[in-house]
Amino acid sequence: MNNNSQSVKSEICWECVYGNDPEIIEYQKKRYDRLYEIFQTHFGKTRVKYFSSPGRTEISGNHTDHNHGKVIAGSVNLDSVAVASKNDSNKVIFYSEQFDDSSEIDLNLSEPVESEQGTTASLIRGIAAGFRKQGYSLGGLNILLSSDVLIGSGLSSSASVEVLIATIFNHFHNADKIPNVEIAIISQYSENNFFGKPCGLMDQIACVTGGIVTIDFKDPGKPLVEKINFDFALTKYSVLVIDTGGSHADLTEEYSGIPTEMKQVAKYFNKEYCRDIDLKTLLKNVGKLRGKIGDRSILRAIHFLNENELVEKQVKALKDNDFDLFLKLVKESGNSSFKYLQNIYSPKNVNDQGISVALALSDMFIKNHGKGACRVHGGGFAGTIQVFLPNDLVEEYREFMSGAFDKNAVKTLSIREKGAVCLG
Repeated sequence: MNNNSQSVKSEICWECVYGNDPEIIEYQKKRYDRLYEIFQTHFGKTRVKYFSSPGRTEISGNHTDHNHGKVIAGSVNLDSVAVASKNDSNKVIFYSEQFDDSSEIDLNLSEPVESEQGTTASLIRGIAAGFRKQGYSLGGLNILLSSDVLIGSGLSSSASVEVLIATIFNHFHNADKIPNVEIAIISQYSENNFFGKPCGLMDQIACVTGGIVTIDFKDPGKPLVEKINFDFALTKYSVLVIDTGGSHADLTEEYSGIPTEMKQVAKYFNKEYCRDIDLKTLLKNVGKLRGKIGDRSILRAIHFLNENELVEKQVKALKDNDFDLFLKLVKESGNSSFKYLQNIYSPKNVNDQGISVALALSDMFIKNHGKGACRVHGGGFAGTIQVFLPNDLVEEYREFMSGAFDKNAVKTLSIREKGAVCLG
């Protein structure tokens, strides 16, 4: 560690956040020291704190949260990191290592700024507005941010940053007293209303909580969050995400169409959300629904109801330590997304089906080896798929996929037990 910097204290439990690999821990220590040096360049020498917030991977519950459904998610080893200190102004002075840019956000201005939409500045302003709205304390901050969470990877880079910023406000100005769910709700509020992106609450809860969590959104204002006591490392499997190279640009209509169509089905039964209807009643009325609402809406509602049940079965499988059953259910979830939810490619561009190709190749690989499972990851239509494979097959799979995708497309993840945290 650099003796001229106020480095992270030696008593910090690096293993609790980054695992037991000495090379990874050494990399992280050097990373934090580098960031402190950059912080000094922009803000001068001052006493700082270090913060980390993980990305997340959706394990099950594809497109269910917005209709008050159930999900399983896990925080991952890729994270967003900040070096931060208080300042005497009522401003957040922010610098991003990735983009080599800075912003100054006046906390007195709590309305969205159109020119900031889609930027980190908008997230900071939105989180501050959310804190004020809920009666929490605010104050000036200096923040240097860096992130390893891949943008556009389906690992929730935006949620990771939101939760990180909210955790910094919570630590410096609220004595770490704000509950995790409140941190998540404020972060979602910021993304929806200031950043300008519609999203459910799953991403933020997974990032702030850590580990594998199951979330029930029957009452979105008070979601039921349960951390599942399951040591994924003991399975000797890896969680992989494969970047198919597709772009999320111009997909807003596809994403917003899913909850809209599900709610149309619910409305037919005088309900607001699919959570409030049951499969038996839906199936009795398919003929009437086809003429009034359309086939895809029906299929998407069927996906929701099946997926909610699959989440319950997967949670039980993990609690029972039945990993083989869990993988079987992952396959069922993936099939439901492909056949019924239909978020594998955009109907506007049927010749661009990177996710379909990745799933086809992965299916073949898994069948040839008799082990593993795959599914679409995250919002779908473009982006990533998720694969569970034994550790000893990962390199062979990576080589197999390199014929169709970039050699760095396959990312190996691990489940991180700690959520957003102040390291010291």
